[in-house]
Amino acid sequence: MSIKDIFPIEKWDFKRESILLGLPAEDLSLLMENRVEQVYKKGEVIFKEGGLPGGIFYIVEGVVKKFKSNARSREQIFYVANSGALIGYHAVITGERYPDTAATLEDSLIAFIPREDFLKVLQQSPTFNYRLLRTLSHEFSVLVNGLNLVTQRSVRERMALQLILLREKYKVDFQPGMPVVINMNREDLAGMVGTATENAIRILSEFKEEGILETKGSKILIHDVMKLTKIANYQ
Repeated sequence: MSIKDIFPIEKWDFKRESILLGLPAEDLSLLMENRVEQVYKKGEVIFKEGGLPGGIFYIVEGVVKKFKSNARSREQIFYVANSGALIGYHAVITGERYPDTAATLEDSLIAFIPREDFLKVLQQSPTFNYRLLRTLSHEFSVLVNGLNLVTQRSVRERMALQLILLREKYKVDFQPGMPVVINMNREDLAGMVGTATENAIRILSEFKEEGILETKGSKILIHDVMKLTKIANYQ
């Protein structure tokens, strides 16, 4: 059974399917012909809030967080992107500085695509243009729902929801019945939930006692996603 059969995950999760999937070969070739690939270690910054964009980034392999920092330097993570995702294009489209920071959650292979190539394909490819527009519209809906979540739900409900979303992000060769392993430190998890690290640790301990998950170092193994959907109280 898919998570979509029991939980409206699309309301809070950015689309997993890559914008580039099925893009006409000539458009994909033009977009990628001058790319530069680089390996980023876990925790390494890809671009920083306030920086000037020279292009966009394509996640070949890995997981990336996008976040903003508050006055106390606490991160508020609002987006976790997987392999196949494009990031950094909002600033290129608007011609402004990066509004947020992107950093890796694990060792990742990232391709830099020059601004000129991205804009050229955007101008000449109706398919790419349409897909990007749909993605931007969906991202806006997800961010609005996320704001409502922070203001209207308890920390426990938000934790349950974020664990459901992360479970989908970290699925690899998944088979029904097998646990999904989330590899994320507690500070990053707290940043996603919008709470203090000690609160995140406390609620994880509660979920562990309830048999929902287990922890092994920074790893979180989800055993009962059905219980998480009930706690999330999404209706």
